[in-house]
Amino acid sequence: MRQIRTGMAFSMAIVLVLVMAACSNNNGQAKVAATAEADIRVVNSEKGEIKIPANPTKVVGLSVVYPEFLLALGVTPIAVQNYHEDFPAYLQEPFKDTLKMGIAETPNFEMILASEPDLILAPVWWSGKDYDQLSEIAPTVLLPQRDDWRDELKDIGEVLGKKDIAEKVIQELAAQEAEAKQKLDELVGNETVMYMMVMPNSLILYGDQIDRGKFIHTTLGLEMIPNFPDKDLSLSISLEKLPEYNPDHLIIQLNNEDSAEVKQTYEDMLDSPLWKNMNAVKKNQVYTMAGKDWFNLGMSPLANRYAIDSVLQAFEGNSE
Repeated sequence: MRQIRTGMAFSMAIVLVLVMAACSNNNGQAKVAATAEADIRVVNSEKGEIKIPANPTKVVGLSVVYPEFLLALGVTPIAVQNYHEDFPAYLQEPFKDTLKMGIAETPNFEMILASEPDLILAPVWWSGKDYDQLSEIAPTVLLPQRDDWRDELKDIGEVLGKKDIAEKVIQELAAQEAEAKQKLDELVGNETVMYMMVMPNSLILYGDQIDRGKFIHTTLGLEMIPNFPDKDLSLSISLEKLPEYNPDHLIIQLNNEDSAEVKQTYEDMLDSPLWKNMNAVKKNQVYTMAGKDWFNLGMSPLANRYAIDSVLQAFEGNSE
């Protein structure tokens, strides 16, 4: 009888140990499941609701503007599409370790895969056709096409849980723009300003109906030349036509500083008597800006900030 009781007690002890182990294991699984759920967020996209990491650390932003939006929100992308071989001056330091993938109609899927992203962000107009392939690499959020970069920034802020930061970026830029506009009004007043891009064998003049021209003439309030056609976004003119548009100040850029054709067009212009007789040239009020540094002008808060500083530095330096 004693042996039977001892055996029963031993059996009950084993059962108790197994039950406790099972409970412990279930609690552990529950904790793992809860942790996994806490690490996931559900966000809206052009493809419906998408599950993404709650705190992504390796983000790819497709299109040439999304990387700037990410950086403005405090996120350095791990890989970007780049139009120029070198980043604009204001991105060179923060993007020093960022992978350049170039730019093409189709993303470089191999390079995106090699960067091991945990999140891909892309505008639907750019990457809608590539969604299936991108989503096989990492959760991919397609965002709507917007007319205003501020709405794009808010969309990305919403996805990343940084909408408050997006609003702050917009407000701070608006304050910087207002301050710069007042300073430039004091420096320039009603004197006319023309914004010109040197292209291969032609010159492009920008009016206030296109992003970059609107930045110069509306955001910063610099007076346009009076004979620029009201409804035209830009004008393509030859060197011979340049004297017809004769501003007091001239902001000039080379479309591609590495292009031999662009450089030749620029040098031919500088050697021309037509150029030398312009008001802005004779008054030493010509301001040359780097083309690639203004590539996203009017489309990104970081590009706009940099351009504001560049314009102020040029006009303030000229007044000294």
